[in-house]
Amino acid sequence: MKNEKMKNEKLEEHNMQPTLLILAAGMGSRYGGLKQIDQVGPSGEIIIDYAVYDAIRAGFNKVVFVIRRDIEEAFKQAIGSRYTGHINVAYAFQELNNLPSEFSIPEQREKPWGTGHAILAAKEVINEPFAVINGDDFYGRESFSLMGNYLRHAADKEQADYSMCGFMLRNTLSDHGTVSRGVCQVGADGNLEGVTEHTKLRRQNTTVESEQADGSVIHFTGDEIVSMNFWGFTPSIFEHLEQRFVAFLEAHGNELKSEFFIPSVVDALIKNNTASVKVMTSQDSWLGITYREDKSVVMDGIKRLVQAGVYPDSLF
Repeated sequence: MKNEKMKNEKLEEHNMQPTLLILAAGMGSRYGGLKQIDQVGPSGEIIIDYAVYDAIRAGFNKVVFVIRRDIEEAFKQAIGSRYTGHINVAYAFQELNNLPSEFSIPEQREKPWGTGHAILAAKEVINEPFAVINGDDFYGRESFSLMGNYLRHAADKEQADYSMCGFMLRNTLSDHGTVSRGVCQVGADGNLEGVTEHTKLRRQNTTVESEQADGSVIHFTGDEIVSMNFWGFTPSIFEHLEQRFVAFLEAHGNELKSEFFIPSVVDALIKNNTASVKVMTSQDSWLGITYREDKSVVMDGIKRLVQAGVYPDSLF
């Protein structure tokens, strides 16, 4: 007990270090089940384990999990307990009924309100610069190092000072179905100029196709930089999310499957000069599980990294 107390006190001394926010409340409808707890490492590690391990190495001091209330105890026992003594752990809850008082849940809606709503759920537990990632994506060691270094010096001035880690589109696709990606426009200064969400991207021979809502198709080369929801924010993002979530609900709140996407919010903040977003492109291979068939690809990729000495056989 004494050693445990000393570890916790030591962690609390560095509460201005960046925090890692992990979005893990998704239903995994396309994958079938809670994909975040699938074992992909040689000693039973899950994808989240690698994110937390890389974050600790990059100087992050706290991890916050956004989950659903109905999986709270199971999640804490199966996942959160792994990191006791290694990093501070906190929880936030994304619930359908967590809406401004003037709005209500549409009848028959089951789908969560999206990544912007999930981040907003963590408002009360984050007061420092923080990174946001998906709970079912593997981003790699370099990504966390780049983000951690940037966040330690992030400071809002006239504009909010945000950042993102980007990946090449062709390296983020699944061979087993369509994926959603935010395709980025990056300026000569390395700042994000815009991001457009594409929800049905697929590989097509040597190019990438994006099916639009009207049935038309947009073609990409595959070299485009895309957002994998690895964002760096200061706490100012919460106020912006609150304001824009109200506008989103006014326009789409009665729809059963509409989502409040964080790339759309960031794009709007850039367009009106409210925020600047530095783009850092990681050379690491992104790995992710969108469909059940993707799991073997992730396992093989992690196995190669362990064999190369990037990760130990057992993380925690």
